Parts: sequence; structure tokens; C-alpha cells
Amino acid sequence: MKLSYKKLKMPLISPFTTSFGTDRDKDVYVFILENNGITAYSECVTDENPFYGPEDNYTAFHIIKNYLAPIVKELPDPGEFNTKSKFIKGNNMAKAAMEMLLYDYYAKLDGRPLSKYMGKTRGYADVGISLGMDDINITLKKIQDALDRGYKRIKVKIMKGKEVEILSAVRDSFPEIVLSADANSDYTEKDFGLVKKIDRYDLVYLEQPLYHDDIIYHSRLAKEMSTPICLDESITSPEKAQKAFEMGACRVINIKEGRLGGIENSLKVMNIVKSFNGHVWIGGMLETGIGRAFNVSVASLEDINYPGDTSPNDKYFTHDIVKNPFRMVDGTIKPNEGNGIGVEIDNEYLIKYTVEEGVL
Repeated sequence: MKLSYKKLKMPLISPFTTSFGTDRDKDVYVFILENNGITAYSECVTDENPFYGPEDNYTAFHIIKNYLAPIVKELPDPGEFNTKSKFIKGNNMAKAAMEMLLYDYYAKLDGRPLSKYMGKTRGYADVGISLGMDDINITLKKIQDALDRGYKRIKVKIMKGKEVEILSAVRDSFPEIVLSADANSDYTEKDFGLVKKIDRYDLVYLEQPLYHDDIIYHSRLAKEMSTPICLDESITSPEKAQKAFEMGACRVINIKEGRLGGIENSLKVMNIVKSFNGHVWIGGMLETGIGRAFNVSVASLEDINYPGDTSPNDKYFTHDIVKNPFRMVDGTIKPNEGNGIGVEIDNEYLIKYTVEEGVL
């Protein structure tokens, strides 16, 4: 068997701005597992900087190369991999990259699409869109374009001091749309008065307003707001999800498989949310067509009950690294029909974007 990697640098169509900063390129590690005629793929959703969470490309690659790759080479099934990698604390995105690689491998070995290999699938995923901060007139145009394309939920990024400006303009122009906002942890417990002003904008949820690892202050804020709280960065394990719902810190969870350590933990979180009659959706990390194929497969599962950030990648990249990019029809995307994640790699662009490669 062969386990290899390619590090890519892919230019974004337009800069993507959040409270963390602005991205102009996608720097990503893609992993390739080849064994007995099967080729499986995954990617790591870390970035060059540890701004979203504590991991970045450098820390993740170190953990994968020195600790996780030897486990993967034994070809354990995903559950066995998770058991064998428990001695490594944290580093969920590194673990997820390897666990999801094994999910693709074993789904292909089983001869089924990943969506059917994981469990009950509806056969499609409802799609929302996430818009970075920009000149407000540009943002309003992007929203109109998204509505014209059929997106089922609009999410805008906000930051402290700009929330009223952004949300007022959006609501004035689009009073009836399904709207949410994502603060990416930009507020603190001292900002409750400011955050509560967001109630006036009739959001379906406010995503991660407070500290990236917090549930205590979120539980206090949730009791003072009518807008439901959605947690993203704070939910790093099924146990954390359980505690968040027990404390009333949220009514909605954004699942990112990378943040949770992979698909197995994501499925556990779905079950927890269901037990509390909450809502759950699948987030995105500007993935390539490889990572997006995992996202769409998970987003198609029956327990996902809100539209996710699973936009077609023509929103982000002029040329993706797959020949079969997703197409959205009436606000939905269907998982690939091929075995595993079902991607067809476009080697021309894979080679063009590769800045580093090697064998693990």
C-alpha cells in the first residue's frame, strides 16, 4: 500500500473575509491512499494559521506524519483507527483527515457511495451559502445572486461593531429571507448588550458569538436572547455537544467533521442533537472538491435538518481539482453516485496547484 500527500495552493475567486482575517488562497494538504486497486482521498481542513482553532497546516502535518500515518498503514476500519489514535490528545483535524481517508477507502472496498455506507440518506442535501464580509453593496448583490440561484439559507459574517450595519442593510433589502449570522467568536461576556441587539433581525440562529471554546457564557447569553444560538468552534467532541445542550448553551450545532475528529464523532453528535430535539447542519471550510464530497455526503443524511454551507465550489475556485464538481438544483445538491466520495480527480489542476508532495 502507498500513503502519499500533496500540498496545494489554490487561488480563491475573491477574498473571503471573516473576523479572523482575509483569505486569498486555499492552502491545503490532500492525502491519497492506494491499495489493491483502490485509491482513496481526503483533505485536512486546517489552514496556514491557527485562527479558526488551535491547529494549522504545520501542526497537523507533523501529527499525521509522525503519529497517524503509521496507524493508517495498518488499514484499520474507521472505528479501529479512532480507538488506536486516542492516545493523541486533541489534534482533531489531523485525526479527521486520516479517519475520513479510511472512510473513503472502506466505502469503495464495500462498493457503495459514502452517503449510503454511513447510514440513511435522503439522497440530497439542502444548501445554504456563507458570505464573507465585504462592502455592503457588494454583499447585497451577492445575496440577490444567491437567492436567484435558489439557496435555501443566507449566512453573513459579522464582527463586533459592524453587526448592526451589516444586518440592518440586509434586512432592509431582504425582509423575508431565511437569514443567519456568524460572529466567529468575536464577542465576550462584556458585550451581551451589543449582541442582544441582534434579536431585532429575526435570524434563524446566531452562530458562535462568544469564545471559541466556551459553553458557559453561551448558556447565559442564550437565556437573555430570543435568537437561537448555534455553536461551531465550541463543539469539539460528542461530550461537549451533550454538555452544551444540557446547559442550554445552544439549540443548533454546526457540524464540521474536521473539527470533531471525523465522521464517527459527527454521527454521534447528530444523535445527541436529535435526542434534544435540536437542529444540526453541515458547515464548510473552503474545501476542495474532495472535502466538499465528504460534506455533501454527510449533509444528505436524514438527521441533518437545516441547510448547510455546502455551496458548489464554483463560488470559490475558478478550477477545482475534480472533474465532477457539484451542481445545485433548486437549492439542493446530490452526493456523487460513484463508490466512496465518488470524485474524479482532475490531474491537470492537481499538478498545477501542487507546491509540495511526498510519501508518508
